[in-house]
Amino acid sequence: MHHRYRVLTHVIKNTLFLLLIGSYDATSSEVGLPIIEPSIKIACLFPMSGPSANYGEDSVEAIRIAEDELKERHDQHFYKNESDSQSFAFPTVEVLIGDTKSKPLRAVQLARSFIDNENVSFLCGGVSSSVALAVTKVAYDNKVIFVGTDHASPRLVDEALHPYYFRMNNGTRQSMQAGAKYIAQHYRKRGPLKIAFIGPDYDYGYRAWDDLLYFLKNNNISVEITAELWPKLNEKDYTIYIDALVNAKPDIIVNGHWGTDFVNFIKQAKNTQLFEKTKLMNFDAGGNYDTLAALGSDMPLGLVLSARHHVNWPQTVGNQQFVKTFYQRTGRYPSYAAAGAYAGIHAIAAVVSQTKSLANNEELISRFQELSIKLPEDPDGFASHMNPVTHQIQQVQAIGVTVKNTSFPPATVLLDHWFVYRPN
Repeated sequence: MHHRYRVLTHVIKNTLFLLLIGSYDATSSEVGLPIIEPSIKIACLFPMSGPSANYGEDSVEAIRIAEDELKERHDQHFYKNESDSQSFAFPTVEVLIGDTKSKPLRAVQLARSFIDNENVSFLCGGVSSSVALAVTKVAYDNKVIFVGTDHASPRLVDEALHPYYFRMNNGTRQSMQAGAKYIAQHYRKRGPLKIAFIGPDYDYGYRAWDDLLYFLKNNNISVEITAELWPKLNEKDYTIYIDALVNAKPDIIVNGHWGTDFVNFIKQAKNTQLFEKTKLMNFDAGGNYDTLAALGSDMPLGLVLSARHHVNWPQTVGNQQFVKTFYQRTGRYPSYAAAGAYAGIHAIAAVVSQTKSLANNEELISRFQELSIKLPEDPDGFASHMNPVTHQIQQVQAIGVTVKNTSFPPATVLLDHWFVYRPN
């Protein structure tokens, strides 16, 4: 069943119930102890309009799935804080969703408003890295934890990192590290590898390319860069770039685009000799289901792609249930944005469930740093876990090749022939 939601001036309101588990005392309410009922607010910032609105819509639906799963776990128990002889009932958590329109300044204004006027305990979301970089400054200034769910620039876990930021999806650094391993595994040969790169002209693209070159060097792959191209974000016409790539005659092309930009590039390149002349790869976002569905039969076979979540990998009960539930509720299959938002809400729930004092930022940060959580994208025998130094979730990266597969319409091409790389 497809959910409908009311769009308010700036937010969509929804209510969650999180169960505080761990060292609880189910009888504490019967011995006269005061009961504290904390109210936790999470403000999630997504593009709900504009070119990336589909990622925002997917994120909201995934949050609702997480909501229902948490309600199913609900139990009438109380958590007793031994230090001050008080007990905590399970908290009511209100999720507020603001439409960033993919604009950093608007996202900053929303974040500040949520903090000042709504007294939120957490910020989450952020599809664009430029938006996330703006919001993370607000989080730091206000000492509010920001849980990233769908942006990938390494800068957020590098020079812009601060104690209040945690990322619950793979970043481009992890994607490029896996991509370099794939290239080393398949293209190790005498002489330099001729490589061309095309990516969006902003931080996300720059960092992806820098990291790929760094990891290729670490894998002892000598490269000759035959082209390095930087179309603007939301470019409409890739003709001159495609011509330049054909003329550069690389062994491989690594494409760093995502979303509509990657879809437009593929559609326009399909009418040229590009895919006959070289091998195209996209290690961070090209294999997103949203992209595969948008391209349909226009998606060429034999491309090497990956994404932060796949509808057909891993073939675990957890992933199959997540994909099935999302489809039953929306009539479509989830993009990786949905998986990120789902992970973000469950991560906050897991941290809160182990935190004695909800007002203690140091304890919340410590719990996030120790986080280990099983997510849909995790294969059997592996659980996503937080790197306590970088605040970057550690996940497996699966790289596949495009093949004909109509199991998840409207996509007619999916990834297969998987190569799986665990985090270092």
